[in-house]
Amino acid sequence: MPDAQVSPSHVLLRDDAARWATAPPERTVLAVIHNVTSATRLLDLLAPFEGDSRVQVLFTCTGSSAFDAGIREFVAARHLPYVPWEEAKRHKFDLAVSSSRGGELHAIDAPLIGAPHGAGYNKYLHRTPDTGHRTPDTGHRTPEAFGLDAEWLTHDGELIPSAVVLSHDEQRERLRRGCPQAVPASVVAGDPCMDTLRAGLPFRDEYRAALGLLPRQKLLVLTSTWGRHSLLGADVGLVRRALAELPQDEYRVLAAVHPNVWYGHGGWQVRAWLAPCLRAGLLLPAPESDVWKAALPAADAFIGDHGSLTLYAAALGIPGLLGAFGHDVVADGSPMELLGAALSHVDAHEPLERQLRRAVAARAGDERLARIGDLVTSRPMRAAALLRRLYYTRLRLDEPADPAVPRPVPLPLPLPTERRGPGTPPVLVDRRAPVAGGGALSLRRYPADLQGARDGHLTDPHVVAAEGEPDARWAHSADVLLARPPAPGETHRTAAARLLRQYPGCSLVAFTDGEAGCTTHARSGQRTTATWEAPHNPVYTPAVAASALFVAATPSNLPADGLLVDVADGIPPARLAVRQH
Repeated sequence: MPDAQVSPSHVLLRDDAARWATAPPERTVLAVIHNVTSATRLLDLLAPFEGDSRVQVLFTCTGSSAFDAGIREFVAARHLPYVPWEEAKRHKFDLAVSSSRGGELHAIDAPLIGAPHGAGYNKYLHRTPDTGHRTPDTGHRTPEAFGLDAEWLTHDGELIPSAVVLSHDEQRERLRRGCPQAVPASVVAGDPCMDTLRAGLPFRDEYRAALGLLPRQKLLVLTSTWGRHSLLGADVGLVRRALAELPQDEYRVLAAVHPNVWYGHGGWQVRAWLAPCLRAGLLLPAPESDVWKAALPAADAFIGDHGSLTLYAAALGIPGLLGAFGHDVVADGSPMELLGAALSHVDAHEPLERQLRRAVAARAGDERLARIGDLVTSRPMRAAALLRRLYYTRLRLDEPADPAVPRPVPLPLPLPTERRGPGTPPVLVDRRAPVAGGGALSLRRYPADLQGARDGHLTDPHVVAAEGEPDARWAHSADVLLARPPAPGETHRTAAARLLRQYPGCSLVAFTDGEAGCTTHARSGQRTTATWEAPHNPVYTPAVAASALFVAATPSNLPADGLLVDVADGIPPARLAVRQH
């Protein structure tokens, strides 16, 4: 990122800084950004300084990442006091903190704390290091994971960081193999991000509500790192498949996509690729946000790859599957390699919902996954305290009196509302159980636009579309048509007759009655009103009422006390009062 793109904050580096500073700091800390991914992690690492006006943190960017887009916006949005890299190299600081190994870190005049920017150290990095005059190791030894190897920890034979932060004791042995001279500088301090996620678990319901989930809906989180072997790189169609195959009233799907995907291809492009999924209700948080830290405690299941979020999700005990996995880039002996062997891969030929249910059943009591999860941190819920101790020891300052404790991520603000068309998107509605013995009529709804050739998971669906639907596939095959209000001079009956003539394949025309229900007109001339009884659950819409009448509206199938309907496992059924005219 060219430094000119970021407004610099120079006051605190002036020779006469004390004259201009409101709170002249006793120590200055340089926080080193590599890209947006490392910047988000950096903020986690800097949390132990909160509340201490003796310490001034300044930010800089090495400009060494291929994914340098978005940094200017990230810095500006958070009002980070920024120092251009060339200027940062000319000044002395009391401490520096970096969550990456890229760039000329050896040029920083300060004791450097090096920490991982993910869930430990799990990947190889196959590229020529852009680290000034460092000479890559060209020997024939087996490399260690990025961050634990001498190639990234030394410059001209000298160790760059004064402290190498490890999240688990097991990493020290891998560090010993990759860079023996760094072992004395290693500090096992846990994982502040994992601690934040665990601190959020008691607030699952609050996170779910903030993400817009209705009570008892299930949340599936899709986690994708970047690169060809990531979930999106290997099969972007898996996002579409999840939305196509899972009942839309029972599941919400959120995609947590690595910032390098957004900034490598452009946000517009990512959203364009996923546009049909967004129209079907996909939740897609902004790449620089911490919404994923709320989504994981709120999740019921995940589908991931070899990215850190997959390991975090598994460590939280969330049931999951692998949609892809980059075996070639995952370090031997790392927790990620173990996780790749332990999780089942998504089967392209078996219904996805069945696979998720099996993963949920298998997760309970799975000691192997529990052991892998324990490898994320060997200092659970202690990272804030241990990092603060490390920092303040190096700064030669007394620690603040207040304890350093992990805190749950704040509730996410409402996600940006997707613009949607004026009509109701078409759905395929499948009947799962017959009306018998007073049981509920069980219906499951799926977005029609996403089905393509993947509708084998449906038994005998009917189509519900809105009047004005632009896709002829659904407009002319609709069994139930959701009508607009009658035109001037028309009655509901004449409007229904017009639509039935216009769409000869349609059996039922439905006029909605607010959120309470609908009135339908059948080709036979029968008119029926259906009203949801109170209390009203928002998942039971007029369109669901129209589908229920289409399936069951014959004299023999309409109980006198109304029709009991359910649309999702786990969500209580609702009763539909029915009156025939």
